[in-house]
Amino acid sequence: MVYLNTRHIAAIAMCAALWGVVNAYIAPIFWNATHMPFFCDMLGIILLTLILWWTRKLGAATITGIITTIITLILNPYATQSLAFIATSIVFDILTRLIGYQNCLDKPLSSIVSLLFISVVSTAVAGVIIGNLFMNPNLLTTMFGGVTFFAALHAVGGVIGSTIGLVLVRALSTRITTPKV
Repeated sequence: MVYLNTRHIAAIAMCAALWGVVNAYIAPIFWNATHMPFFCDMLGIILLTLILWWTRKLGAATITGIITTIITLILNPYATQSLAFIATSIVFDILTRLIGYQNCLDKPLSSIVSLLFISVVSTAVAGVIIGNLFMNPNLLTTMFGGVTFFAALHAVGGVIGSTIGLVLVRALSTRITTPKV
């Protein structure tokens, strides 16, 4: 019995590659232009939501986060803050399993509430890790008011990403289940 089939592995590889390349090359441009940390979170949650919808398997989001971090660090060795996105993926993976895949994807109101909650918690964890381990404390205090506010900015990226991810999943679900005319 195969846990992840070839389609799951292909989806994980595509999402991880996209997230890794954007983290390595585009996210630093966004950070330098705005000094707002939510772009990576937004992209990550969109792709983790797609992986969740596609596979509905425990471990798929975690594998995506690990591969993303490896790709990001290969392309940009100075992007050590991307290690926090492994934690984001693990938290996302565990919480979606605990809440239930049907509650996160199939029930209209429940999926909105649960994915927003999961996304906020998982991206806030990344914000806390990045703020405590990888950021200059003086910069955090002067620009962001501390680690808590920095984590809240990451959580904003989670809210935006889960909103876009849910819309994308609904569109894909409708498209796949709608018969061709």
